[in-house]
Order: sequence, then C-alpha cells, then structure tokens
Amino acid sequence: MTTSRHAQPTPGDLVLPCLNEAEALPWVLDRVPDGWRPIVVDNGSTDGSAELALRLGAHVVHEPRRGFGAACHAGLLAATADLVAFCDCDASLDPRELPRVAAPVSRGDADLVLARRRPTERGAWPLHARLGNRALSRMTRRRTGVRLRDLGPMRVARRASLLALALTDRRSGYPLQMVVRAADAGWRIEETEVAYRPRTGRSKVTGTWRGTWQAVHDMRAVLR
Repeated sequence: MTTSRHAQPTPGDLVLPCLNEAEALPWVLDRVPDGWRPIVVDNGSTDGSAELALRLGAHVVHEPRRGFGAACHAGLLAATADLVAFCDCDASLDPRELPRVAAPVSRGDADLVLARRRPTERGAWPLHARLGNRALSRMTRRRTGVRLRDLGPMRVARRASLLALALTDRRSGYPLQMVVRAADAGWRIEETEVAYRPRTGRSKVTGTWRGTWQAVHDMRAVLR
C-alpha cells in the first residue's frame, strides 16, 4: 500500500528504508534536494514514522515483511524516476550530498555510484561496524575485482538497470548483492565519499555486535 502527497514525476527518487525513525525523519526530509522525491518505506514502525513522513510531504510505502532488503526493494518498485538513490533514514547521512553523488550516473559516466562513509566525529562509526565493513570490502574485491572501501549506504543508479539485476536478497545482503550483480553485469562502479554523522536513535544493524554479525552473515551468504 502506498500513500503520497506528490503527483508530478521528478528527475530522481530517493528511497529511505524506515523502521522507527520518527526522531530523525524531520531532519532527513528537510534536506532532500529539489528535484528528488523522497520515498519513505515503512518497515513496520510503531512510533508513527509513516504518518509523520506523510505529513512532511514524503511518498510513503508500507512493506510489512521485515528486512532491510525488503524495504529497499519495495522502494525501488515504487520508484518512477530514471535515477534512484538509496540512503539510510537515521540522519547519519545528509541528503544534500545527493546531487554530487548522483552526478556521474546522471552524466552517463558511471552506472553505479557508492558513497563511502567519512566519520565526522568519534563514535559515529563503531569499531565493530568498521571492522565488519572492512572484511566485507576485502571479500567483495576478491569476488568481483571492484576495489571498494565501503559498501556505500548512499548509492545511485538508474531504475531500469537496477530492476534488470533481479535482486533477491531481502535482508542485510541486499546492498552487497547489488554490487556483485552489477559487477558481474559489467557496470562501471565508482566510489565517492560523504560525511557520516552519529545516527539519531539506536541502530538496528551496526549499533550492536549482534546486529553487525547478522549483517556480515547475510552478506557472506551473498558472496557464496
């Protein structure tokens, strides 16, 4: 089920997977650049996130099946613009960076741009999350030949091309599966960087050792 206060097509759609992010949503949505339509995919929030996002002018998609990949893919299916971006909805990333990140894809110089995290202060990116990410980056390089320093929580590609990848992971492995299948398809993959702030609220994934372990487990399954 979807609800929206937007009627006109826009140059780009920004998919924002959301699980209990009411505290962060005003900050995030206020920074979505002109020309980009925010698609907030509510993944079973109990804090009124969906209702708040709608009041703030976002297009809201309800995805009852829990999982980061399920939310991302529901947003992709709801997108209508040529360019589609994905971004965490916890205020750790500033959507105002989006035009710069999207520029190589928009110009036709790249097929997928991943924005690696550059922590702005101590504690923004916990040690266990950085170690897990580093290990996955090495495994991804061995599997695909693509040299990455991060799996890019902000990323941009063309909608039709993303749909053609036929991604199937609906858990934490979704971002990695996107990279692996894109590399296998011969996509031009670029990496840039964005500032990474301490998130608002508690992380469902990288905020705990258990969450990080589950994410690494899901992504290792993708690489296998």
